[in-house]
This record gives sequence, structure tokens and C-alpha cells, in this order.
Amino acid sequence: MSLTDDDVRKLALLARLELSAAEVEKVRPQLDSILGFVRKLSQLDTEGVEPMTTALDVDNRWREDVPVESLRRDQALANSPSHDDECFLVPPVLGSVGSRK
Repeated sequence: MSLTDDDVRKLALLARLELSAAEVEKVRPQLDSILGFVRKLSQLDTEGVEPMTTALDVDNRWREDVPVESLRRDQALANSPSHDDECFLVPPVLGSVGSRK
């Protein structure tokens, strides 16, 4: 089953992407190829296969989780472009509190 242009537009909408007609035409065969690969994978017999996070048998080589002294407030705020004596100051993203209805 091949994807239609409408299917691609719906997927783009769900992914919050705005695609032109030319981009839809370019992406459709790529998505068809991906879905074909997924269909092929779904035919594999995975009975008795343990779930895993990686195909490699590796151990984590992370350092020990040791508590260390953190930055003082003045050190954390030192390179901030905008701050008061206690906090980072950032511009509003969704409007100001006064603009709510």
C-alpha cells in the first residue's frame, strides 16, 4: 500500500511540519520505503527474543555518581545576559500574565 499526498500532509501536520507540494512529492517515496522496511521487519519471528536497548554487549563506563559541591548562586548567574540578584530573567514565551483573558 502506497501513501497518498493526503497521507503525507496528515503526517506532516502531526509532526508540525509545513511541506510544500514539491516537498510532499519528494518525501512520499521516502516514507513508502521506510514503511516497507517496517513491514519487512514485522514479518520476523521474535518469539523468545529478549528485549534489549542495544545489539552490542557493552557495560556502561560512566564515572561513579559522587556528590560534589555545586556552583554558588553568584557563579551561576555570572555569565547570564539578564538576571536579578536571585534568578535568571527570560523573556515571556507565551505572552505576559496581564494578557490572559
